[in-house]
Amino acid sequence: MAGRVVILGAPGAGKGTQARRIAKKHGWPHISTGDIFRSHLEERTPIGQKIESYMRNGKLVPDELACQIVVERLAKPDCADGYILDGFPRSLPQAQELDKVLADRNDELDVVILLEVADEEIVARLSGRRTCPNCGKIYNLKFNPPKVDMQCDKPGCDGVKLVHREDDQEATVRNRIDVYHETTEPLIDYYEGEGVLRRIDGAGHTLDKIAERIEAVLNGRDTHGR
Repeated sequence: MAGRVVILGAPGAGKGTQARRIAKKHGWPHISTGDIFRSHLEERTPIGQKIESYMRNGKLVPDELACQIVVERLAKPDCADGYILDGFPRSLPQAQELDKVLADRNDELDVVILLEVADEEIVARLSGRRTCPNCGKIYNLKFNPPKVDMQCDKPGCDGVKLVHREDDQEATVRNRIDVYHETTEPLIDYYEGEGVLRRIDGAGHTLDKIAERIEAVLNGRDTHGR
């Protein structure tokens, strides 16, 4: 059973959704750099102040800072038996730094899962997202709309008005996709060269079907993906 897992894909490809499913099923920590960064932003930590301008403009957090945060997280005891990295690495230098850290511990990645989704599907997914500022629940006006127009329907929110986050605006989404192609896509060749990359079609299937394909990869039943 693969235990040290990276999940790759463009923003909005479904990495977080599938990573949470894997983490829950196998009891591994789900290490999401996006969640860690947002936590720092909300708490107004020194790191949060450093990364705010990058996230607001759809840019990647500098490699050195991202690596520092993730490496600290991987050193915690709950990562000893496995983990799933979501949103890291996002560049070749980050991947190389991760390999170095793991090698120092006599570890290595078991598998890197790539969720493949077309650019225009990503734009439709992300630009249609609306977020509850109270509980953080995310809706999509096309795929998962609220029961009442533009109002959160989660108990306890009492119809709180949904907001369109700046990083979900179409122009920002397209910029994030451009950054992904330029900076993150080289990781595909890198991990294919390492023999650990498995491709999964992240569009046109139900979440359950995608999860089923990922589970086959994790269990070694599907060595090619797709």
